[in-house]
Amino acid sequence: MSLNNSQYDELIRHYNATQLKNQRLHEARVRDAYLKTPALKEIDDAIASCSVAQARKLLDGDAGALDALKSQLKELRAKKKALLTSLGYSDDYFDPVYDCPDCKDTGFIDGKRCHCFKQAAIDLVYTQSNLKEILAKENFTTFSFAYYSDEEVNPATGLSSLATVKNAVKECHYFIDHFDEDSSNLYFYGDTGVGKTFLSNCVAKELLDRGHSVIYFTAFQLFDILGKNVFDKDADAIAANQNIFDCDLLIIDDLGTELANSFTASQLFLCINERALRKKHTVISTNLNVPQLADIYSERVLSRISNSYTLIKLFGDDIRMKKRLH
Repeated sequence: MSLNNSQYDELIRHYNATQLKNQRLHEARVRDAYLKTPALKEIDDAIASCSVAQARKLLDGDAGALDALKSQLKELRAKKKALLTSLGYSDDYFDPVYDCPDCKDTGFIDGKRCHCFKQAAIDLVYTQSNLKEILAKENFTTFSFAYYSDEEVNPATGLSSLATVKNAVKECHYFIDHFDEDSSNLYFYGDTGVGKTFLSNCVAKELLDRGHSVIYFTAFQLFDILGKNVFDKDADAIAANQNIFDCDLLIIDDLGTELANSFTASQLFLCINERALRKKHTVISTNLNVPQLADIYSERVLSRISNSYTLIKLFGDDIRMKKRLH
């Protein structure tokens, strides 16, 4: 993810603020627990003294005394954990607090940007911070099969709306579970309100939680950025273009709702083809059926999607309308 100096500095300030916030939270936890149960502080003081003694014996080469101190430390830590749990705390309640345990809120692991830093950069550059709020509401935990009929059947497949969406959810889980093993992609299509965007968000939530970088765009937003790269040729637009090609998962929502023309057709092919070459994953949702896809974006776009995407057609009642009525 390419950042200018002010953007990079803003992220570093964010990480510094996060570290300070979590340090204060940790200190408050310890302070409150000590006030509630002074015995916890006594154990921690004993652990500290024992650790210092252990270090001294290690330097002196006193193996016998060192083993005894190790045994004493183990006993004290076990006593502390037992006391914490007896008081209703978790046994790791005194451990440091981190938003990202992988990098310990530094943004870096062994000198390289952590996955959390990469996603924070995406959120900053593409102002996608509201995506997490959406994903908190739209995910597999909140997904409901109750909106799909077991009586409405697709004559082409012989499957009901309910059976179809259950298969779609299975495909999504397979895609997520094998994300690091291949470069597969998903293409959701069907009428308005049948759950295409919701399922895309379910996939995004799972992959974000697993540390992958995700960029979400409506088709209009995507082609706007790609257009700026072609016509404006400024550094920010070029950098944004590369980020679209390099992120772990790109979600293109509502394909076909933009003003489609020869430019958007060529840019769509460029985007999906370049990501395929880089073995990056893409999820597309659209109201367009397969013949319409070819008519609007060309046969080569259809060929690329048909050969490298799992096509998932959803059908049924308009869920958004059902929710409004209830």
